[in-house]
Amino acid sequence: MKHRISVSVEESTIKAVQDTLRTGKFRNKSHIIEFAVQQFLGGKNGR
Repeated sequence: MKHRISVSVEESTIKAVQDTLRTGKFRNKSHIIEFAVQQFLGGKNGR
């Protein structure tokens, strides 16, 4: 089950996310953020 959250980030971070979306590797911003958080947590699924 997915949950909606809200975060505030620097404008430069948003621009980097948008640039990353253009590569086609990720479906959307949520996909990028979820991937980044999982990497930060050491590949754990939050379980």
